[in-house]
Amino acid sequence: MTPTTRTCMCWAAWLMLMLFATPASAAPRAWLDRDRIVLGETVTLNIEAGLLSSAPDYSPLEGDFRLSGHSSQRGFSGGTGQSASYTLFAVALRPLRDGVLTIPALAVGNERTAPLTLVVGPAPDESPAQARGDLFIESVPDDTRPYVQQSVGWVVRLFSAVPIVSGTLDQPAPEGASFQRVGDDAQYSRTINGRQYQVVERRFMLVPERSGSLQVPGASFEGRGTSGLFDDMFGGGRGGRLSAQVGPRTLHVQPVPDQAPQPWLPLHDLKLRYRANPAELRQGLAATLTIEAIADGATGAQMPDLELPPIDGVQVFPERAQVDERFVDGRPRATVTRSFSLVPGRPGAVSLSGVRMGWWDVKAGQAREARLPPLEWTVQPGAAGLDTPPAPAQLPSLARGRDTGGPPDEAPGASTEGAPLAALGMHGDRAAWVAST
Repeated sequence: MTPTTRTCMCWAAWLMLMLFATPASAAPRAWLDRDRIVLGETVTLNIEAGLLSSAPDYSPLEGDFRLSGHSSQRGFSGGTGQSASYTLFAVALRPLRDGVLTIPALAVGNERTAPLTLVVGPAPDESPAQARGDLFIESVPDDTRPYVQQSVGWVVRLFSAVPIVSGTLDQPAPEGASFQRVGDDAQYSRTINGRQYQVVERRFMLVPERSGSLQVPGASFEGRGTSGLFDDMFGGGRGGRLSAQVGPRTLHVQPVPDQAPQPWLPLHDLKLRYRANPAELRQGLAATLTIEAIADGATGAQMPDLELPPIDGVQVFPERAQVDERFVDGRPRATVTRSFSLVPGRPGAVSLSGVRMGWWDVKAGQAREARLPPLEWTVQPGAAGLDTPPAPAQLPSLARGRDTGGPPDEAPGASTEGAPLAALGMHGDRAAWVAST
């Protein structure tokens, strides 16, 4: 067998593996790298489809967006007993107006993606204070006068009007606070004073541990630009070296107020709602009641457990809470959902007095209480001879009885310093998408 024949057979085997690994009925999946931007920025729309899928039809987007930087790549993912191959399409979208915009369902071959929503804020009235030259850094907290144990969103943005081949963006952690990187870098473009910059946005969460002044060291960047390739060959210049830094910031941390509700829960907002409410209850049969809490300015670990008050004549069996954590408007937001099985032990009227949760409004500086209205049911008699079933076996508890539904954004204890950047090719908006492999 010749080397050429062997190579062809290997490629044929790989292609067959990809074809068999691709689920025939897999629907395309669409997502945005950010769901909130301001006018003048770009956002990346990603669409994952089957290996041999045709390119998506982007024409329905042209009324609200300017499209650029079309990209695609093929990949393979494998897991325990499962594997799949796919094609990942990406396009940079620059909104033509502000407001709540809809990304409609897009055709990918014979399949369609689910629609998405993008919130576009007005263009900022002022440029970043550090906006000058080819390269600069912006480092901003969402609150400069936080309380002890308040989750503070911290965003570091690197603006570059010149191509970056490689480099390291460093944000040292402060003393007297926990400081953790959140999620992956976002990359997009923004027009400032008529000049287009490529932006790398890195998000952190800071939680002060004590009151008083808290100084956060300044962020810095060290890297190389494309001009360094010619400088290395012909000499002269600065060798393509690029650098930028921003000064330290000081936060004034406030103590826990004496009149604050306990447990201490400093937030920007808190909403409670019933996600599922049984229409009727029947003696001896389980029904499900589901409650959701949305906390603006907290992580799931900071949220107290969702509990129901006692219901006379009804056994209550709580399930494990589901926690979704996101980074919205520069700070963390946690959505906690918990279901409860209600098993009535007798017929007749029963009532739930309602759910309450106290919290501290960090913006207004006052105590507040989120409430759900009381609920009433008339329990219907069960079948003859049906007694109240025994309590189900309790599940082993996990980290406050919660399930985040997926891996965390970052492994505990991961470093917040000196993370490298991917190369940014500065050709239009093509740098807005860096494919993961």
